[in-house]
Amino acid sequence: MARVQGRIGCIRQVAPLRLKRIQDGTETMFKKSLVALIMGATALTSTAAFAESHGGSADWRDEVPVFRIGILGGENEADRLRDHACQQAYLEERLGVPVELYPASDYAGVLQGLLAGQLEFAGLGSSGYAGIYLQDPEAVEPLYTVMQVDGSLGYYSVMYTRADSGIESLADMEGHSLAFADPNSTSGYLVPSYELANEEGLNMDTYFSQTGFGGGHEQAVVAVLNGQYDAGVTWTSGVGNYDEGYSRGNLRSMVDRGMLDMNEIRVLWQSNLITNGPRVIRSDVPQELKDLVMGAMMQLQVQDRECFDAINDGESLGYWPINHDFYTPIINMRREAASNR
Repeated sequence: MARVQGRIGCIRQVAPLRLKRIQDGTETMFKKSLVALIMGATALTSTAAFAESHGGSADWRDEVPVFRIGILGGENEADRLRDHACQQAYLEERLGVPVELYPASDYAGVLQGLLAGQLEFAGLGSSGYAGIYLQDPEAVEPLYTVMQVDGSLGYYSVMYTRADSGIESLADMEGHSLAFADPNSTSGYLVPSYELANEEGLNMDTYFSQTGFGGGHEQAVVAVLNGQYDAGVTWTSGVGNYDEGYSRGNLRSMVDRGMLDMNEIRVLWQSNLITNGPRVIRSDVPQELKDLVMGAMMQLQVQDRECFDAINDGESLGYWPINHDFYTPIINMRREAASNR
């Protein structure tokens, strides 16, 4: 427990140290790399557009007449549709086909939609991608992820409680109830349940009086604030201004919507760094479509920064290309968790 308490005591001090790294050159390095990536993405979309104008790549629209995007659960549907409406319009203009948004009530809805071929594209958590891969390794391809304001490609799971709960640390949580977010959430279930058991040495069946699922990150926070659970877990960048809910994540999103004041909660525990989740596209869609989507989305942060921030739950530096290998540790963790059930 000493390790946990020591780490938690440093949570608020971590952000200034990481943000200093930006001033020391991380941001400059990233911007140079980002310019190169965007130039490449622009060339990619221009090449695809040239081929289309000469009849070389028009056929993919016969195969994919509508581009369907799955949106994970975790906040109310109206907010999700409003935040992603700009992405819908942006891609419609660049792809030349209708784009439809499909918000799911939980993570499983999006995962099954991709596996069943009912969605072409979605943003997933690392555990969600691992879940799809373990069912069908050929179902989807990861394209890119989000880079945090400190230049990292990861985020954290944190356990929080009401500030007036009297619970000061993870040790104080013994005999109290805990709300996970969703069984397919990386930060809202897989990583905290794994690390609490394997690194903190807790018996998850006996340490807490009760564990359950809040129905999503936002819903779990509301349940804790309403006294339905003593604590919950959610995701955050872990960098930036604590009072604003850090630079991005569920806490930041709720603060921005006026649903949460950070003075209402206390952070009790923080995980190790978790890989940022991927944006994925179905593997069986035409390569021309994959190239167009990748090129368009890599330009979004400079073409429409407000839209970029809206669909990424706060502030970040931009998108960064990744591949399957980036998620091997989470896949192994999910495989191990499944074998232990």
